[in-house]
Amino acid sequence: MGASFTTHHVLFLVWFFPATFSLSFFFFKAESISNVSCNEKDKQALLTLKRGLTDHEHVLSSWSDHKDCCIWDGVSCDNKTGRVTELHLNYSRLGGEISGSLLQLEHLNYLDLSNNDFNCTPIPTFLGSMYSLTDLDLLGANFCGLIPHQLGNLSRLRYLSLGSNSDLYVDNLRWMSGLSALQYLDLHSADLHKEVDWLQIMSKFPSLSKLNLQNCQLDSLNPSLGFVNFTSLRVLSLSDNHFNHEIPNWFSNLSTSLLRLSLYGSSLKGNIPPSIFNLEKLEYLDLSDNSLSGKIPDSLGQLKHLIYLDLRINPLSGPIPSSVGNLSQMQVLLLGLNKLNGTVPKSLGLLSNLFAVSISFSFFTGSLDEAHFSKLGKLKQLDISYTPLFFNVNSNWVPPFQLEYVDMSSCKIGPNFPTWLHTQRSLWLLLLPLSGVSGKAPSWFWDWISNIHTVDLSNNHIEGDVPDILLNSTILKLRSNHFKGRLPRLSANVEVLNLADNSFFGPISTFLCQKMNKKNKVKVLDVSNNFLLGELSNCWRYWQSLIHLNLGGNNLSGRIPYSLGSLVELKSLSLQNNSIYGDIPSSLKRCSKLGLIDIGDNNFSRTIPLWITKLTQLIVLRLRSSGFKGNIPQNICQLSFLRILDLANNSLSGPIPSCFKNISAMVMPDPENQDVYFDSLEYEYDYGSYLENLMLVPKGHELQYEENLKFVRSIDLSSNKLSGSIPVEISVLFELVFLNLSRNHLMGNIPENIGIMKKLESIDFSQNHLSGEIPPSMSNLSFLNYLDLSYNDFSGRIPSSTQLQSFDAVRYFGNPQLCGAPLPKRCIPPIGESHNRTSIGKTKEDSESSSFYMGMGVGFAVGFWGVCGGLFLNRTWRHAYFKFVNDKKDWFYVTTILKVKWLLEKLRSGHLSK
Repeated sequence: MGASFTTHHVLFLVWFFPATFSLSFFFFKAESISNVSCNEKDKQALLTLKRGLTDHEHVLSSWSDHKDCCIWDGVSCDNKTGRVTELHLNYSRLGGEISGSLLQLEHLNYLDLSNNDFNCTPIPTFLGSMYSLTDLDLLGANFCGLIPHQLGNLSRLRYLSLGSNSDLYVDNLRWMSGLSALQYLDLHSADLHKEVDWLQIMSKFPSLSKLNLQNCQLDSLNPSLGFVNFTSLRVLSLSDNHFNHEIPNWFSNLSTSLLRLSLYGSSLKGNIPPSIFNLEKLEYLDLSDNSLSGKIPDSLGQLKHLIYLDLRINPLSGPIPSSVGNLSQMQVLLLGLNKLNGTVPKSLGLLSNLFAVSISFSFFTGSLDEAHFSKLGKLKQLDISYTPLFFNVNSNWVPPFQLEYVDMSSCKIGPNFPTWLHTQRSLWLLLLPLSGVSGKAPSWFWDWISNIHTVDLSNNHIEGDVPDILLNSTILKLRSNHFKGRLPRLSANVEVLNLADNSFFGPISTFLCQKMNKKNKVKVLDVSNNFLLGELSNCWRYWQSLIHLNLGGNNLSGRIPYSLGSLVELKSLSLQNNSIYGDIPSSLKRCSKLGLIDIGDNNFSRTIPLWITKLTQLIVLRLRSSGFKGNIPQNICQLSFLRILDLANNSLSGPIPSCFKNISAMVMPDPENQDVYFDSLEYEYDYGSYLENLMLVPKGHELQYEENLKFVRSIDLSSNKLSGSIPVEISVLFELVFLNLSRNHLMGNIPENIGIMKKLESIDFSQNHLSGEIPPSMSNLSFLNYLDLSYNDFSGRIPSSTQLQSFDAVRYFGNPQLCGAPLPKRCIPPIGESHNRTSIGKTKEDSESSSFYMGMGVGFAVGFWGVCGGLFLNRTWRHAYFKFVNDKKDWFYVTTILKVKWLLEKLRSGHLSK
């Protein structure tokens, strides 16, 4: 994919901007070949121009009053008259003010100020008065504002380039009508959206040959037009706009002239119209990154002159038409990231000029065999990655090509190791992860890969001992295979070495302390999850280039050496799941770029060192299951970039810091339109990257995070001895996704405002001493998919919500005073609560409660009249009952008066004694 993308853009630049390549990449120096001296008027005008410019690179140092201006750098004169005719001041980092003295250069016809920096100043309007100009190039010179209408006065102008000045705009384009001689127009990245008639205006230039309106915020190609009069147009780029409609049929009007058409990234939809394939002279067609659907028309085969075709990143379906075999001039064919299916036609093997082909991330079935490559002798780049294809060739097959780039990731290549690869002597990049290769690596394998820059054979089942060889590949990824033996030696070329999840064994110090390591340039070293043993060495002075170091999941022992702090470029350190003990050396605070520390699952049995809070770039801090004790340092809140804090399963005590609200990465979202740097989680290189991975326990079970690690925000303080209450300030951690405070000694209530933490997906407060009611605001947590509040002292009704009632009752067990669904225990309303509630919207529980209370009412009535009715009707009973009540009243009165009198006397005597 990467190589195809590069080829795409290099070919585009070479073909679309030949003038730029020939004139702009090198600073122009002209010397007079005659004895005619520079015109004095022109010379003084240029010196005035120089005084207004800022010249950081001193490229105008030859512009001296003591020299003939015709031999100044960037100046060209007429050989007969000595008048200045051309200024080539491109790629010079010039800035400042462009002086109006340029108007005195009456014979200047070529002005190139491209790729400088004029600090977002407007294009000088006086340029529109330089009537002799035929070529004006202001490409990428950082001009801003309205494109001056005065440029329309340059009736002799043939070449106008204002592209790549991202803040230029127009209010209309009618002023362009005076540019009758225009042949080349580049307005790339200028805002043209206010001019709805741009297409009609552009089509009125009779000599226009090349038009670049890429990224100009255009929203219509006027599909209703039946005819557009681009009679001379050879190159057209309308990419990166917002058309949001089908490709119009008027393109067929260009059938006799158009050579290049670029429409990528322009929100085009619908089918590819057959009219596109009527462009009989077309050599370059890019329709990638749109929403084009349907099948690729069989009329594709009509484009006999097509050299470059890019249809990637569309929802195109169906097979590749067999007519592709008619494209005898085809060099680059990019069809990946579509919904193409069916079998790959064998006619593809007829494209004898094919240099690069990509059909990746598609749904092709069947196999690729020798016939698909029969005449592809010029093929250099092959990408069939992430397709269900089976690469089915004979074991003795000798391909007709010598590949430089091959990506067969996630294809079925195995089970045997592909022996045809041994014939490839020009390989620079080999990607075969997840390709089903198993068995023992052939004897030639290790020497062969040493000549390949980038090798990725990860996630296969390749076996074998690693011989005592010298690895030479710059990027080598053999992760998740069955290699064993001692770790190999490394040449000074190696930059990324990933041997994780294999069966390598032996002392780690033997590998680290080899003398040849003195010259190593390794930036990424991952040998995690092997069987390496012994103590970490003191040879880190040999490894000063390290950025990512992962030695986790081995049998390492001893202490972390003080010398590890010499790795000042280190951005991630992973030593988890070993048997390391002792202190964490304070020398690590020198590693100020550290963004990830994972030293969990060891045996430190110390307090968390305070200096760790000085590592202000920390994104991930995982100290899980390592015997840490003491309080959580308050200074940990100074780590404003912290996204993952995992201190679980230690012996930490004391309160949860209330200052967590100061960790801004958990409070505020990532800034929009700004890059958030995750280089401590990822190391990018050509055609790939190394991603850090982390084991977390977000929802009750352990999960590994890799690609999505940058999106996680988590606090896990579970299984400690923390006490006190949950700080109410924790509710402002609006970006938090996982929160686990379970198995501690926490008391008090859940913060009332916890419901404003809208992004929470997991909450675990189980096995504490929390009490009170579950806050009603928790019903607002619509993303919550894991909750455990079991074994606390919560009481009252569980708030009603779709989320809270969806969890198993076991998540609420162990709270005797808690009631309501999903628990079987019903909630009884308080005494005095109104029984006249509306029946609208009653739940089943409400209905059952109403029946219960109705039964109580009937029972009360029966009991009341059973007793009182008898007293009312029977006189003898009535007199006996009221005599009994009266006697009890007299007894209660006498007893109460005597006891109150006795108490008052005791109080009085006590007071007097004092």
